[in-house]
Amino acid sequence: MRGHGAGKGAAAFCALAVFACAVGWFRFQEANRPLLEIEVLAPAQEEEQAAAVERPRILIYHTHTWEAYEMEEEATYEPTETWRTKDETQNMVRVGETLAEELRQLGFDVVQDTTAFEPPNISDAYNRSLKMIESRLEAGEHYDYILDVHRDAYSGLFNSANGVTLGGETMAYVMLLVGKGTGATGSGFDERPDWPQNLRLAQAVTDAMNAIVPGISREVKVKTGRFNQHVSPHAVLIEVGNNRNTLREALAACPVIAQAIADVHNAGEIP
Repeated sequence: MRGHGAGKGAAAFCALAVFACAVGWFRFQEANRPLLEIEVLAPAQEEEQAAAVERPRILIYHTHTWEAYEMEEEATYEPTETWRTKDETQNMVRVGETLAEELRQLGFDVVQDTTAFEPPNISDAYNRSLKMIESRLEAGEHYDYILDVHRDAYSGLFNSANGVTLGGETMAYVMLLVGKGTGATGSGFDERPDWPQNLRLAQAVTDAMNAIVPGISREVKVKTGRFNQHVSPHAVLIEVGNNRNTLREALAACPVIAQAIADVHNAGEIP
């Protein structure tokens, strides 16, 4: 009986030792196993990432970068010549920044190129801005809309005023311009814009602006020049006010322009 009891005790001891070894091995494996990292996204983060992928893209640039407005006491600048300045807080760069921010708030992904294309000679500024666009497109950048933002030259009152007043605030008139790529004799550029398509976009944005603030946008102007609009069927030139407007009046028009672009895009009527 004693021998039998001793055998049972030895077997139990062996089983215990095996179990202890197994537990030790398991703990060693767990201690040395690489940590599994799991990133948990909140619903808002997931929506933000999805929106970033699908967000429509806009390129804003300024062929006539140094165009400026009538000075006010709180908005002065050092002119390069009359109604032009290098000061980016007072020229078209400032207008483009404001428009870009308004568009971003409406869900667009906006790139603003602030290169000064006017020097050394304004007469070939469009050649330099074209090279910028082409280099971006060749690098694989994609844009749903390409906007060249300018200001117009004053040519007299429109509707007996130089802007639209709403709620005590004056907004500069806006005008979209489309180029056909032809010359006065019918000749012109070898590569011309798909100007009827660009015109469709310009007219839709014009109508949308006037639906938001009646009379803020003048009729679309179609000209014989090309204005780099051959790079995309969704390329237009936007004139925000004129040199007799103030910068404040031009900036006041930017939310209307942005909302009109968003309305046209969201309607999905421009392929």
